[in-house]
Amino acid sequence: MSKLYLMTTIINRSLAKKFLKLYDEEGLEVMLFTLGAGTASGDVLDYLGLESTEKAVIFTVLEEGRWLATKKDLQKKFQIDAPGGGIAFIVPLSSIGGKKTLQFLTANQEFQKEEESVLKDTVHELIVVIANQGYIDLVMDAARGAGAYGGTVIHAKGTGMEQAEKFMGVFIAAEKEMIFIVAKKEQKNDIMKAVMEQAGIDSKAKSIVFSLPVTDTAGLRLLED
Repeated sequence: MSKLYLMTTIINRSLAKKFLKLYDEEGLEVMLFTLGAGTASGDVLDYLGLESTEKAVIFTVLEEGRWLATKKDLQKKFQIDAPGGGIAFIVPLSSIGGKKTLQFLTANQEFQKEEESVLKDTVHELIVVIANQGYIDLVMDAARGAGAYGGTVIHAKGTGMEQAEKFMGVFIAAEKEMIFIVAKKEQKNDIMKAVMEQAGIDSKAKSIVFSLPVTDTAGLRLLED
């Protein structure tokens, strides 16, 4: 049995192709790639050895053993621990929306599903929906109908979609929307189920959904009251 994690990598945009190639060689076929910008001051950038604040952000799901191997390669091949090398971190997945989603996210990885991981005393969860571009309203209508307040959307481009098709049995578009929804823990299953039923694999949105534990929040109390 092993655990699944969402790995987030934040690096200078000029290094994106090298990191994507390394992850592909590691067998991490399903990745989502988007652009970002750093907010550090010029003095901090100079101290860290960074040349610009333009960033690339890579999301991928991997099992525990694959993370240890990937981390070792990041340190050895890219010196990620050195100033300017970037950052990679993992967050445990707490639940996954269906068998096909699990197969899609863990394509080419040896993984045996274990019980859902639940952190004690957590009140909220972060629901992540990955959908084809252009179907945000379909996803959010389903989520709101199950109690979600709203969501935040990030546009991303997927890689490894061709390989994943054999697990899904459907065409997987490369252009993606990532929707982040923070919800109460007791609402999580209803929201995930609604998205799966109304905007899931069998819909035009082709959504996959999973959740991450949230240990604390700020700014949600008034909405909940």
